[in-house]
Amino acid sequence: MTLEEIRGQDNAMENADRMQSAGAALEELLVAAKKQDYLTVGVYESAKVMNVDPDSVAFCVLATDEEYECDIALQIHFTLIQAFCFDNDINVVRVNDIGRLADLVGADETGEPKDAHCILVTSPSANPWKDPSLDKLSLFCEESRSVYDWVPTITLPER
Repeated sequence: MTLEEIRGQDNAMENADRMQSAGAALEELLVAAKKQDYLTVGVYESAKVMNVDPDSVAFCVLATDEEYECDIALQIHFTLIQAFCFDNDINVVRVNDIGRLADLVGADETGEPKDAHCILVTSPSANPWKDPSLDKLSLFCEESRSVYDWVPTITLPER
């Protein structure tokens, strides 16, 4: 076994640990933000918040699955949301398990699952919310950008 192969194995294990840690941090963040009422769920609702008070947005989660991959309108919304987030220094991640995300953010008043394609974690500008999971995810996004992964994909932990 060559030195390069050993380093490749080490890097693969580090990346797996990093991804697992980021998934757990995202779950913790969403649960904590939901308790504080700091979540905005839905593509259109998120666009409204970004338009009215972009400084309140602390983190953005975009979610899709195989069923929605060919939805051109949704992909256009994602592109616009990503551009807005990049322009305003908001970290963005992708999650490929929209069902699991919908379970985390809950249902609306009618009992229907919320549109979890876009989830914003907000924080009041006057009194910014600090959460260790948000710090972990910010570091994860920063590390991902350093290797040119501009919108990293996170896998949520299994239940």
